[in-house]
This record gives sequence, structure tokens and C-alpha cells, in this order.
Amino acid sequence: MFTRVTTPGNYSAVLTNLLAAQQRQMEAGNRVATQRNGSNLKEYAPDAELLAAMRTVQTRLSAFQEQSKLLTDKLATQDTALVRVADAAQSIRQVFTDALASGRVDTLVEDVEAQLRNAVEAMNGRYGGKYLFAGGQVDTRPVELTSLSDLNPPAMVADFFRNDQFRVKAKLDEATTITTGFLSNEIGTDMLNALQAFQAFNTGPDGPFEGAMTDAQKAFLEGQLAAWDNVRSDVTLKAAQNGTNQKRLETIGEDLVSRQNALAGMIGNITDADMAQAAADLQTAQLSVQSAAYVFQALRESSLLNILK
Repeated sequence: MFTRVTTPGNYSAVLTNLLAAQQRQMEAGNRVATQRNGSNLKEYAPDAELLAAMRTVQTRLSAFQEQSKLLTDKLATQDTALVRVADAAQSIRQVFTDALASGRVDTLVEDVEAQLRNAVEAMNGRYGGKYLFAGGQVDTRPVELTSLSDLNPPAMVADFFRNDQFRVKAKLDEATTITTGFLSNEIGTDMLNALQAFQAFNTGPDGPFEGAMTDAQKAFLEGQLAAWDNVRSDVTLKAAQNGTNQKRLETIGEDLVSRQNALAGMIGNITDADMAQAAADLQTAQLSVQSAAYVFQALRESSLLNILK
């Protein structure tokens, strides 16, 4: 009497168990290696719709964050330019004050013209190769003025500004849009009007400004101090508005980071593997493979052919 050693069914069952164990080992190994529960949405079938929605939101938030970084730099550049124009106005006022104190106007015109160039250069400031205060005409210099003599009659102040009336707006998040652009004509019109008045007096019957100050020149410069206070105040106000936008951008940027972190955590709860469990599953799967392989080998060695040898 012979003991039945094997059948095709035994081989099939053992081989099936071996292949299944190898599959579990591969899956557990991938989880340990990648620290993920899967590599595509198909592997997250129960949460695929939720995961896809969260990743869409994550992409949108990332786009807002990238724009926020660029806008932060742009507003900082704008702030520098606006402060420079305000400083030029303040410097011109100081030049007048110093002249009144000394009673001499030897270099008055040259000093004023130097500040004019500073202000024009600031109003022609650029960011990323584009003019900041040109409205939509970002490739066109918004202010075309080189010297006080350009302001001589019949020059019109408005003709020196080449910007259009387009105001740049930015969407900071899903619900917040702000106007971030300023126009050169709204920044510099009052300044150029005051400079034109100065140049008209300089070339008029009570000019030019040179040597000792005359009574007429003294009266004119004293009358101009308040005008230059207003010019500086108006540009400073615009710089403050720009600063408000910077603060708002900073606040919303912090909120975007917070939302991104929260969203990343929610996605991680779905996609990130439990490493302790993954390691345990890998060890179990390896033991299963070894056991199945041992049984298969034992079954092969206990075949009827080996017994009959």
C-alpha cells in the first residue's frame, strides 16, 4: 500500500499561496520604501474622489503662493520708488529752506534739477523689466522729462506722462482682489506743476535765481514751501497705501501657508503609510513567502517518483 504524496491540486494550492505571499511582500515593500499607501488614485479607490478634490485645492493654493512671492517683491520695489519720489519732494523743500536761511541762491536751480532727475528716475522704476507706473503700457517710459527747461511754456505738464489709465489688480486668494498699481501721472502731476511754477519764475522778470536772494525771490520761495509739503504728503500717502497692500499680502500669505499645511496633513492621512504597520506587514509577508516556498519544496521532494527511486 502506498501513501498518497501529492496531486496536481496540492501543487496548484501551494503555488497560489506562494504567488499571493510574494504579491503581499511586494506591496508591503513598496509601502516601506515609498512611505506611501499607493502610487496612483486607483490604489486609493475608497478615497479617490476626496483625494482628487484636495489635490486640486492644493494646486490652486500653490499658484496663489507663487503669485504672492512675485507680488511681494513687486510691492517692495514700488515702495522704494514711491519713497524716493517723496524724498525728492522733501529735498526740494529743504533746498528752499536752506536758501531762505542763507539768503543766497547760487546753486538753487542745480539742486532742484538734481532732485527732479531723482523723482523722474523713480517714476520710471521697473520691476522684471516692466515699468511699474505705466499702467498697461509696461514697455513705455511713463515720464519723459530730462530738465527744468523742458517745462518752459508752452509745455503742458500732462504731455510729459505717457501712461494709460489701466490699474493693475491682483487676486490674492479665492475671495480677495486688490488694486496694486499706481500711475505716474497721479504720482507726479503736482510735483511737475510746482516745478513748472519754479521754472517760470526763474525765467521770468524776477529771475534768474543766482547770487544774493532778492525780496521777490524770497517771497516766492516762502510761498512754495506749503506746496512742496502737499506734494510730499500726497506721495507719502500713496506709499502708505502700498504698505497697506504689503501688510494685507503678508497676512493672506500666512493664511495660505496655514491652509497648505492643513491640507497636506489631510492628504497625508490618506496617502502616507503607517510605517510601523507597513514594517510588520512586510515581515509577515516575508515569512509567508518563506513558508510557502518551504511547503512547495517539501511537496516536490515528497513526490511519488522520489519514493520509488
